Amino acid sequence: MATIERLTVYPVKGLDGTDRDRADITPGGTLAHDREFAFFDDDGAVLNGKRTDRIHRLDTDFDPSTGELVVAFDGERRRFDLADEPARASAWFSDVFETDLHLERDRELGHVDRREMGPSVVSTATLREVASWFDELPVDGVRRRLRANVEIGGVPAFWEDRFVGEDAPAFEAGDGSTTVRFDGVTPCGRCVVPERDPDTGEPTPDFRERFLERRKATFPEWADVDAFDHYYTLMLIASVPECDRAQTLAVGDTVQIVD
Repeated sequence: MATIERLTVYPVKGLDGTDRDRADITPGGTLAHDREFAFFDDDGAVLNGKRTDRIHRLDTDFDPSTGELVVAFDGERRRFDLADEPARASAWFSDVFETDLHLERDRELGHVDRREMGPSVVSTATLREVASWFDELPVDGVRRRLRANVEIGGVPAFWEDRFVGEDAPAFEAGDGSTTVRFDGVTPCGRCVVPERDPDTGEPTPDFRERFLERRKATFPEWADVDAFDHYYTLMLIASVPECDRAQTLAVGDTVQIVD
């Protein structure tokens, strides 16, 4: 049976994720607390892994109930109340990344890249399959490289590929009393971040080349190849209709495909 296996939000854009047992859908159609905070420079450019591999050296934890961010870096641990002390956090991050940064908050939508879309979706089997393409790359390492919000268990690898393209279905997740509909919008083209070790930022040799080779060889027959611009693509970007944005998702919710 297909179920929600894991829910992960990334409270500060570019930093580590935190797993949640339950997650509300925001008015903007994203998961609550996902990319709620982000650091920007004076030109409006965001701090993330695409901008600098130095970000991987930060080990972070965030408590959404208190707004406290804990950062471990170069043998030191710092605590920041992001809601009440944005200037203090901004000053410290500015020093670490050697550029002027300021913290911004968006509770309604979050600082997601695709602001007209919603949660990212991948299957557990997909993560296992990708891990098998590389020597000594654990499943959790792939999970941390790809940074999906919703992970679906009990389905085959690349299950999420079926929800884009002409006449693609949707899927629903719920506990029997309420459901949340997910419409596929686009496959997720990958950037440089999945090529790096999530702890050190060191690139995995020949990652992109191996990924492209194996992705093409294992592309599922149920997917619409015309919906994919290239094979360096993995994960679904979905949208949640407005009528379902007052709902809550939970780990263990049943998932079913719908027209």
